[in-house]
Amino acid sequence: MDPASQDINLNSPNKGLNVDRSDNLADVQVEGAAGSPAHPLPPGLTVEEAEELHIELIKVEEEINTLRQVLSAKERHASELKRKLGLSPLNELKQNITKSWQDVQTSQAYQSASATLEDIAQSEAYKKTQETLSEAGQKTSAAFNTLGTAISRRLGDMRNSPTFKSFEDKVGNLKHKVVGPRGNGDTVSSPTDTTPTQENPPF
Repeated sequence: MDPASQDINLNSPNKGLNVDRSDNLADVQVEGAAGSPAHPLPPGLTVEEAEELHIELIKVEEEINTLRQVLSAKERHASELKRKLGLSPLNELKQNITKSWQDVQTSQAYQSASATLEDIAQSEAYKKTQETLSEAGQKTSAAFNTLGTAISRRLGDMRNSPTFKSFEDKVGNLKHKVVGPRGNGDTVSSPTDTTPTQENPPF
Protein backbone atom coordinates (compact mmCIF):
# COMPACT_ATOMS: atom_id res chain seq x y z
CA MET A 1 0.00 0.00 0.00
CA ASP A 2 1.45 3.35 -1.09
CA PRO A 3 1.61 5.78 1.89
CA ALA A 4 0.97 8.74 -0.42
CA SER A 5 -2.38 7.28 -1.41
CA GLN A 6 -3.51 6.75 2.20
CA ASP A 7 -5.80 9.27 3.91
CA ILE A 8 -3.82 10.36 6.99
CA ASN A 9 -6.48 12.68 8.45
CA LEU A 10 -7.26 11.07 11.82
CA ASN A 11 -10.83 12.42 11.79
CA SER A 12 -11.58 11.16 8.29
CA PRO A 13 -14.06 8.31 7.80
CA ASN A 14 -11.70 7.03 5.06
CA LYS A 15 -8.73 6.72 7.44
CA GLY A 16 -6.37 3.99 6.28
CA LEU A 17 -8.18 3.37 3.01
CA ASN A 18 -6.59 3.70 -0.39
CA VAL A 19 -7.61 6.91 -2.06
CA ASP A 20 -7.19 7.23 -5.78
CA ARG A 21 -5.57 10.64 -6.35
CA SER A 22 -5.03 10.11 -10.07
CA ASP A 23 -8.16 12.06 -11.02
CA ASN A 24 -7.52 15.40 -12.61
CA LEU A 25 -9.29 17.98 -10.49
CA ALA A 26 -8.76 20.80 -12.94
CA ASP A 27 -12.10 20.09 -14.68
CA VAL A 28 -14.13 20.04 -11.45
CA GLN A 29 -16.21 23.17 -10.85
CA VAL A 30 -15.67 24.57 -7.37
CA GLU A 31 -18.66 26.21 -5.72
CA GLY A 32 -18.12 29.92 -5.60
CA ALA A 33 -15.40 29.78 -8.25
CA ALA A 34 -15.16 32.73 -10.58
CA GLY A 35 -17.09 32.34 -13.80
CA SER A 36 -19.11 29.31 -12.76
CA PRO A 37 -22.71 29.23 -13.97
CA ALA A 38 -23.99 29.60 -10.38
CA HIS A 39 -21.92 32.78 -9.89
CA PRO A 40 -21.56 34.86 -13.03
CA LEU A 41 -18.76 37.41 -13.17
CA PRO A 42 -19.56 40.94 -12.00
CA PRO A 43 -19.76 43.47 -14.84
CA GLY A 44 -16.40 44.85 -15.92
CA LEU A 45 -14.39 41.90 -14.53
CA THR A 46 -12.57 39.58 -16.90
CA VAL A 47 -12.06 35.87 -16.31
CA GLU A 48 -8.31 36.41 -15.82
CA GLU A 49 -8.92 39.13 -13.20
CA ALA A 50 -11.45 36.89 -11.43
CA GLU A 51 -8.93 34.04 -11.35
CA GLU A 52 -6.23 36.35 -9.94
CA LEU A 53 -8.65 37.58 -7.26
CA HIS A 54 -9.65 34.01 -6.47
CA ILE A 55 -5.98 32.99 -6.09
CA GLU A 56 -5.34 36.02 -3.89
CA LEU A 57 -8.38 35.14 -1.77
CA ILE A 58 -7.05 31.61 -1.26
CA LYS A 59 -3.65 33.02 -0.21
CA VAL A 60 -5.26 35.46 2.24
CA GLU A 61 -7.40 32.69 3.75
CA GLU A 62 -4.28 30.53 4.15
CA GLU A 63 -2.51 33.43 5.87
CA ILE A 64 -5.49 33.88 8.18
CA ASN A 65 -5.37 30.20 9.12
CA THR A 66 -1.61 30.43 9.71
CA LEU A 67 -2.08 33.50 11.91
CA ARG A 68 -4.80 31.70 13.88
CA GLN A 69 -2.43 28.79 14.48
CA VAL A 70 0.36 31.16 15.55
CA LEU A 71 -2.03 33.04 17.87
CA SER A 72 -3.22 29.78 19.40
CA ALA A 73 0.38 28.67 19.99
CA LYS A 74 1.23 32.05 21.57
CA GLU A 75 -1.84 31.84 23.86
CA ARG A 76 -0.81 28.35 24.99
CA HIS A 77 2.72 29.60 25.65
CA ALA A 78 1.39 32.60 27.63
CA SER A 79 -0.85 30.27 29.68
CA GLU A 80 2.13 28.06 30.45
CA LEU A 81 4.21 31.06 31.55
CA LYS A 82 1.39 32.32 33.78
CA ARG A 83 1.04 28.87 35.31
CA LYS A 84 4.76 28.77 36.06
CA LEU A 85 4.53 32.23 37.64
CA GLY A 86 1.59 31.11 39.77
CA LEU A 87 -0.90 33.45 38.10
CA SER A 88 -4.28 31.77 38.03
CA PRO A 89 -7.25 32.98 35.99
CA LEU A 90 -8.98 33.86 39.28
CA ASN A 91 -6.09 36.12 40.32
CA GLU A 92 -6.17 37.77 36.92
CA LEU A 93 -9.90 38.34 37.24
CA LYS A 94 -9.43 39.90 40.69
CA GLN A 95 -6.72 42.19 39.33
CA ASN A 96 -8.89 43.18 36.38
CA ILE A 97 -11.86 43.95 38.65
CA THR A 98 -9.67 45.98 41.01
CA LYS A 99 -8.18 47.94 38.13
CA SER A 100 -11.61 48.50 36.59
CA TRP A 101 -12.99 49.76 39.92
CA GLN A 102 -10.04 52.13 40.28
CA ASP A 103 -10.67 53.37 36.73
CA VAL A 104 -14.35 53.94 37.58
CA GLN A 105 -13.45 55.85 40.76
CA THR A 106 -11.09 58.13 38.91
CA SER A 107 -13.50 58.71 36.04
CA GLN A 108 -15.09 62.12 35.59
CA ALA A 109 -18.64 60.72 35.75
CA TYR A 110 -18.03 58.97 39.09
CA GLN A 111 -16.41 62.03 40.65
CA SER A 112 -19.24 64.22 39.40
CA ALA A 113 -21.84 61.84 40.87
CA SER A 114 -19.96 61.71 44.19
CA ALA A 115 -19.85 65.50 44.34
CA THR A 116 -23.58 65.66 43.59
CA LEU A 117 -24.33 63.17 46.38
CA GLU A 118 -22.21 65.21 48.81
CA ASP A 119 -24.07 68.36 47.78
CA ILE A 120 -27.39 66.61 48.40
CA ALA A 121 -26.22 65.35 51.80
CA GLN A 122 -25.23 68.89 52.78
CA SER A 123 -28.46 70.49 51.55
CA GLU A 124 -31.05 71.84 53.96
CA ALA A 125 -33.85 69.74 52.45
CA TYR A 126 -31.89 66.52 53.06
CA LYS A 127 -31.09 67.52 56.64
CA LYS A 128 -34.74 68.37 57.36
CA THR A 129 -35.90 65.07 55.86
CA GLN A 130 -33.35 63.18 57.93
CA GLU A 131 -34.43 64.98 61.11
CA THR A 132 -38.12 64.32 60.35
CA LEU A 133 -37.49 60.61 59.78
CA SER A 134 -35.44 60.41 62.96
CA GLU A 135 -38.20 62.09 64.98
CA ALA A 136 -40.82 59.80 63.42
CA GLY A 137 -38.75 56.76 64.36
CA GLN A 138 -38.37 57.96 67.95
CA LYS A 139 -42.11 58.68 68.26
CA THR A 140 -42.98 55.28 66.81
CA SER A 141 -40.60 53.56 69.21
CA ALA A 142 -42.07 55.48 72.17
CA ALA A 143 -45.61 54.57 71.05
CA PHE A 144 -44.73 50.87 70.88
CA ASN A 145 -43.10 51.04 74.32
CA THR A 146 -46.21 52.72 75.75
CA LEU A 147 -48.45 50.13 74.07
CA GLY A 148 -46.35 47.26 75.44
CA THR A 149 -46.46 48.72 78.96
CA ALA A 150 -50.23 49.21 78.75
CA ILE A 151 -50.78 45.63 77.57
CA SER A 152 -48.55 44.23 80.33
CA ARG A 153 -50.38 46.28 82.96
CA ARG A 154 -53.79 45.22 81.61
CA LEU A 155 -52.80 41.53 81.64
CA GLY A 156 -51.53 41.91 85.22
CA ASP A 157 -54.81 43.55 86.26
CA MET A 158 -56.77 40.79 84.55
CA ARG A 159 -54.78 38.08 86.30
CA ASN A 160 -55.44 39.68 89.68
CA SER A 161 -59.15 40.07 89.00
CA PRO A 162 -61.61 37.86 90.94
CA THR A 163 -63.02 36.44 87.69
CA PHE A 164 -59.63 35.19 86.55
CA LYS A 165 -58.80 33.78 90.00
CA SER A 166 -62.14 31.91 90.02
CA PHE A 167 -61.39 30.54 86.54
CA GLU A 168 -57.88 29.54 87.61
CA ASP A 169 -59.27 27.68 90.64
CA LYS A 170 -61.78 25.81 88.46
CA VAL A 171 -59.07 24.73 86.04
CA GLY A 172 -56.88 23.58 88.95
CA ASN A 173 -59.75 21.55 90.41
CA LEU A 174 -60.52 20.01 87.03
CA LYS A 175 -56.88 19.10 86.56
CA HIS A 176 -56.76 17.48 89.98
CA LYS A 177 -59.88 15.44 89.18
CA VAL A 178 -58.59 14.29 85.77
CA VAL A 179 -54.92 13.71 86.50
CA GLY A 180 -55.07 13.03 90.18
CA PRO A 181 -52.26 13.62 92.63
CA ARG A 182 -49.61 12.65 90.04
CA GLY A 183 -50.25 15.79 88.02
CA ASN A 184 -47.66 17.80 89.93
CA GLY A 185 -44.91 15.28 89.26
CA ASP A 186 -45.47 13.45 92.55
CA THR A 187 -45.49 9.71 92.17
CA VAL A 188 -47.81 7.91 94.46
CA SER A 189 -47.37 4.19 94.60
CA SER A 190 -49.76 1.75 96.10
CA PRO A 191 -48.41 -0.88 98.47
CA THR A 192 -50.12 -3.56 96.36
CA ASP A 193 -48.67 -2.20 93.08
CA THR A 194 -45.92 -4.60 91.98
CA THR A 195 -45.19 -3.13 88.55
CA PRO A 196 -42.38 -0.61 88.53
CA THR A 197 -43.22 2.78 87.14
CA GLN A 198 -41.64 3.73 83.85
CA GLU A 199 -39.92 7.07 83.71
CA ASN A 200 -40.23 7.29 79.93
CA PRO A 201 -43.40 5.58 78.70
CA PRO A 202 -43.29 4.42 75.06
CA PHE A 203 -45.96 6.90 73.85
